[in-house]
This record gives sequence, C-alpha cells and structure tokens, in this order.
Amino acid sequence: MKKLLLFLFVILGLNLSVFAENIHFNDLIYKLKTVDNDNSKIENEYYIDGENDESWTSRVDITYLPELSNPLKYASEVDKKVSTDEKKLLLKFVQNKKLDIAVLSYLENEISGDCACFIYQVLKFEKHPDKGIMVLRFAKKYKVNTNDDIQKVANEIKAINDDYMERIIISPIPPIVKEKALQ
Repeated sequence: MKKLLLFLFVILGLNLSVFAENIHFNDLIYKLKTVDNDNSKIENEYYIDGENDESWTSRVDITYLPELSNPLKYASEVDKKVSTDEKKLLLKFVQNKKLDIAVLSYLENEISGDCACFIYQVLKFEKHPDKGIMVLRFAKKYKVNTNDDIQKVANEIKAINDDYMERIIISPIPPIVKEKALQ
C-alpha cells in the first residue's frame, strides 16, 4: 500500500511539474501560452488572460540559449543591432560584469494593418545555472494615432524606464518549459 501511495505521489508530482508557473510582473499575471523548442533555443511566451501572439498589450518572454555562454557579449550584440536598426531607439544599456548580468531597454515602432504602434521592451541577460544563457523580456505595446499619443507614450516611457529596468533586474527568471502540457 505504501509503495502504491508513493508511486501515485511521484506520478502526480511529475504531472504537476510539467505546468509552468505564472509570472507576476507589474501587478499583472502572465500565463504560459507558447513553447517553441528547436535545437538552438527554447522560447516561452507568456500573456495575460485573453491575449496571445496575434493580439496583446503586454507580454513576457523567456528565451534559453544553450549554446551561448557569455550573457554580456550577447547583450552587447543585441545592443549593437538595436542601435543600428532605424525602427528601434535604444533607451538604456547597463552591464554588471561582477554578476554577469546585462539589462537593455528600447522602443520599437511597428505598423500592423492600419495601426501604428510603439513597443517598449526591457530585456535581462544572465547565465543559466547549468549551461547557456537566459533572456527575460518584458514588452508593452502602445497604439498611436496622433502626435498627442506619441507625446503621451514618450512621457510615460521616460517616467517608467528606470523603474522597469530595476524590476526586471530583481525578477528571477523562472525555469524554462521545454514542452507545453495539454490544458
């Protein structure tokens, strides 16, 4: 009987561990919606209820890059790409060489359909505990229709950027989910 109970606990425990934990960021709860697993990287995409890859206002992504080993070097490469892309505006790039962590924020403009948007993004790059690096990304989408909208977005991002960078620095990166469980 004890062996049967132990067996059931192990099976139930394994079943429960497949489900990803929710991510709490900026007073919102993000739930895992998409797992993309190929040989070079694993991506987990988290959205608030009612949103998905096609329609979202904010999201959190976790990317695991097992073949890379230097988060500062990779963050510098992303920084250079952002700086040279005319659709992106680098806001801030910070590195902590002692902790091997880098944080980057930028603003991207996007036209989708008949709507213009700004996408504010904050990324944290750090070593994975075993092998590779992890990237935690928070993104928030702003629809803009007028110059007043653009000014409001600029003022908000100026006010929140340092705070969001600090939040992402102290946010632990949850374990990567390799396969999405059926729900």
